[in-house]
Amino acid sequence: MDRIIYTSMTGATAAASRQAVLAHNLANASTNGFRAEMSTFRSVPIQGPGSGTRVFALEATSGHVPTPGPVQRTGRNLDAMAVGNAWFAVQGLDGTEAYTRNGGFEVSTTGQLLTGNGLAVLSDGGGPIDVPPGAEVSLGSDGTITAKAAGQPAATIGRVKLATPTPENPLQRGDDGLFRPRDGNPMPNDANARMLTGAIEGSNVNAIESMVGMIAAARQFEQQMKLLQTAETNDKTASQLLSMNG
Repeated sequence: MDRIIYTSMTGATAAASRQAVLAHNLANASTNGFRAEMSTFRSVPIQGPGSGTRVFALEATSGHVPTPGPVQRTGRNLDAMAVGNAWFAVQGLDGTEAYTRNGGFEVSTTGQLLTGNGLAVLSDGGGPIDVPPGAEVSLGSDGTITAKAAGQPAATIGRVKLATPTPENPLQRGDDGLFRPRDGNPMPNDANARMLTGAIEGSNVNAIESMVGMIAAARQFEQQMKLLQTAETNDKTASQLLSMNG
C-alpha cells in the first residue's frame, strides 16, 4: 500500500485535533480566567529506503497561552483578579490543591468561601476559609479577608493563598480544567503576590484568531482527505492495469 496513506492519515489526525482544541477555546471565550490551550505538532521523517522525503505529523507537548486576560471591572466585593503570574489556590474535586485565575468568589450557605463553580478557596495555611454567618466580606490587595458582622468591628479571618509558578516547575492544565505544577506538589504561598479587588480576569482567548484557525484547520483536513482519495484512485487504476496485463 502506498505510504502516502499513512502520511495523509497523520496529517488529517493532526488537523482534526487542532480543530477540537480551537473549538474548545472558542467555547470558553467568555469564561472568566480561562487560558487558551495551544496545539503543537512536529514533523517526524520516516526512516527507510525510498521514504526519505516523507514525514509523519505527530502531536508534541502542548501548553497554554500565558498572557493574562482583560481586566473586567465589576465593583463587587468578592471579585478579585490575580496580578502578574499569581494564581488562586483552590481544592479540586479530587481533594488535591489546584490553581485557577477565576477570582469570582462567593460565600456558601454553610459559610465557606467558594469559587463560582463551587470549589473551596484555600487560605495561605492550605485549608478552607470559613466566614462568620451574616458577615459582610471584603478582600484586600494582599489577599486578606475581612469580615464585618452586624454590630461588631471588622476582623481579619484569613488570607487567600496566592501562588506563583516558576519556569522550572510550570503549571499544566488537568482534565478538570484546573492547573497543577508539573511535579504534582502544592506550590508555596507567595507573600509578595497581589490581587486587584473589585475586578475579574476575562478569558485570554482571541475569538477572531480562533475562528480563522478553525477555518484553516478545516481546509487542511480536506486536503489530507483528498490525498487519501487520490491514493485510493491510484490503487484502483494500478489494479486494473495489472488485471489487464495478467
